[in-house]
Amino acid sequence: MFRSLRVRNYRMFAAGGAVSNVGTWLQRTAQDWLVLDLTNGSAAALGTATALQFLPMLLFGMFGGVLADRYPKRPILITAQVLMASLALTIGVLTMTGAAQVWHVYAMAFLLGMISCVEVPTRQAFVVEMVGRNDLPNAIALNSSIFNLARVVGPALAGLLIYVLGGTGPIFLINALTFGAVISSLVFMRRSELNVSEPVPRARGQLREGLRYVVRHEELLMPVLLIGFVSMFSQSFSMSIALMAREVFKAGASSFGLASSMFAVGALGGALLAARRARLSRKVLFAGAIGFGLFQIATALAPFYPVYLLLLVPTGIALITINTAANASVQLATSPDMRGRVMGIYMLVFTGGAPLGAPLIGWLSELGGPRAGVMLSGVLVLAGTGLAVLVTRLISRRVRRPSLATA
Repeated sequence: MFRSLRVRNYRMFAAGGAVSNVGTWLQRTAQDWLVLDLTNGSAAALGTATALQFLPMLLFGMFGGVLADRYPKRPILITAQVLMASLALTIGVLTMTGAAQVWHVYAMAFLLGMISCVEVPTRQAFVVEMVGRNDLPNAIALNSSIFNLARVVGPALAGLLIYVLGGTGPIFLINALTFGAVISSLVFMRRSELNVSEPVPRARGQLREGLRYVVRHEELLMPVLLIGFVSMFSQSFSMSIALMAREVFKAGASSFGLASSMFAVGALGGALLAARRARLSRKVLFAGAIGFGLFQIATALAPFYPVYLLLLVPTGIALITINTAANASVQLATSPDMRGRVMGIYMLVFTGGAPLGAPLIGWLSELGGPRAGVMLSGVLVLAGTGLAVLVTRLISRRVRRPSLATA
């Protein structure tokens, strides 16, 4: 389960990421709560903030993948971490001084999204340089475990700190400090032990080349389309948790943090189960997608808050199962010189659907209530799973047709 940790560079990276990810979840929880405070509980405003954070990935995500192929990955990651720490520091100072307005949160969310366009595909493609192909699925699963362990600790801790410290401002400052851990891990890595892939020379048409590469390989196209349909609504699920906790069950900040942590407990369990598997098959991929849709519907129907909390655990397991299986299958099926571009496309569909899904779910939640928004999200995930299969088959037949005619 933990075999990738025998690699020194990855061990440092994982330790730094564990600290930084706790800070990230502190900030995500504080950001949602700050928006609700500044707008008197507006679901539409919360959906807008979520959408702005993911909109840049939709617009520019593939260009970030091109940069990941063209330039050394470690310097890119160090620069990105410094910039994100600066943003956390800025919004923290604004909030502490009472100057924060909702447009400040919108601006910070959008700028974080811009940095993520380059940082996320670069970080995804950097994993194989640390551990090699054999341990790649395990490292991806452990990354998910670390991320979701932070998801367990972060929101609950954020809810407690918001209460103890009297507001969200200090949370942003704490997050700014946590970036020091991952920056240090990147700086002190042994470069001689990295399996560095040669940068791809700058050339015209590299973005189109990446798109054609994905379309022509069904083993890439299927998980990319599936994760695209599913994540359009999964990325807004933390927003839905905030709405359900605050508006349906009338829970305070600490109880909202508990709900997020219960979801993360399931996600952590799913990631550890994935780490035990030597291979993540297509069956696992579809089981995760269908399970996530069904459990979303179940959470929407939960009659009491304790029942809602319990249902969040299998929902988290299902979501992390599809995320881990899709990520590993895409990276293993990609050649090293294309990995940055393919991961740019993957992360575009993984996070880029949120600007479409989050405002829709936020708007529907205002019209029909949070339960209706969550239930519709689950139904759309199930429909998207079927669409992914159908579209993959149609595209694959069309791509193969010219070669058959030529033969």
